[in-house]
Amino acid sequence: MDQIKIGKFIAGCRKKKNLTQMQLAEKLNITDRAVSKWETGKALPDSSIMLALCEILGITVNDLLSGEIVTMDHYNKELENNLLEMIKQKEASDKRLLMLEWVVGGLSLIILMAPIICGALLPIEPEWVRIVIVFSGFIPALIGFHFAIKIEQTAGYYECSHCKHKYVPKIQAMYAAPHMGRTRYMRCPECGKKSWQKKVLSKD
Repeated sequence: MDQIKIGKFIAGCRKKKNLTQMQLAEKLNITDRAVSKWETGKALPDSSIMLALCEILGITVNDLLSGEIVTMDHYNKELENNLLEMIKQKEASDKRLLMLEWVVGGLSLIILMAPIICGALLPIEPEWVRIVIVFSGFIPALIGFHFAIKIEQTAGYYECSHCKHKYVPKIQAMYAAPHMGRTRYMRCPECGKKSWQKKVLSKD
């Protein structure tokens, strides 16, 4: 997906509608800086406002993602290409998120263990100070672990080993599930059976 091409296309469509960046931004309840980022190819419009943007500019979402007006002869092919590109971008984003999960989880473990080790090994007086130090890492570590689990929940899918259904589990199910790495023992919402389910990036 060519962001530079899409940006130039958005700018051209906006000018044809005699709209400034500020006027377009006001219609979408965003900042003109966001519009400027689109038009310079630094970012793509968020999916939540794509339909509204296309309606204002008088184009289709397929036109927007193609960076040009798509003729009916090429409509289905362009649509398929754009969908495949969006899937690839989501998978790449999910990979980055799962790497971030390891970083957050690792830092949370360090935050948890460092005060415990210091409190146990260092000669600290009085005793209540030692206890405070030992327990000082629990709350920030728990917050960190929560974010790591949230990242794992939203990035990619879990695949049922029975029916092969792929889905995003609820956060409550993630907390309650025994796990080994990113493989969790959960109930599939499709077949209702419990199994060890692996994390996968693609839904295909």
